[in-house]
Amino acid sequence: MTGVGAEPSPSARVEVVVGGRVQGVGFRMFVARAAATRALTGWVANEPDGSVRCVAEGPRSTLESFVREVAAGPPSALIERFTVSWSEPLDAFDRFAIRSGWHGGD
Repeated sequence: MTGVGAEPSPSARVEVVVGGRVQGVGFRMFVARAAATRALTGWVANEPDGSVRCVAEGPRSTLESFVREVAAGPPSALIERFTVSWSEPLDAFDRFAIRSGWHGGD
């Protein structure tokens, strides 16, 4: 008897921007841990406007779980705005990094 496994989830890229009380509350570390536990690649950084932006790549189903966790945030955060943008992966990363300061992109 031949077993057929589930098809792997196609890879994707997600960009999430979270606004509210999200800087100075451990949000970037929270996001990095959420990404690490899922073996995602990408980055997270504080933005000049007080928001936090992250870009992650990996299997679409894994990213969906990641986005749900980021949307919940750490207990010390107060999320007032949350935007998600999906696109094709660029395979630009070899790990997930916490970036200091503002970054305009990859």
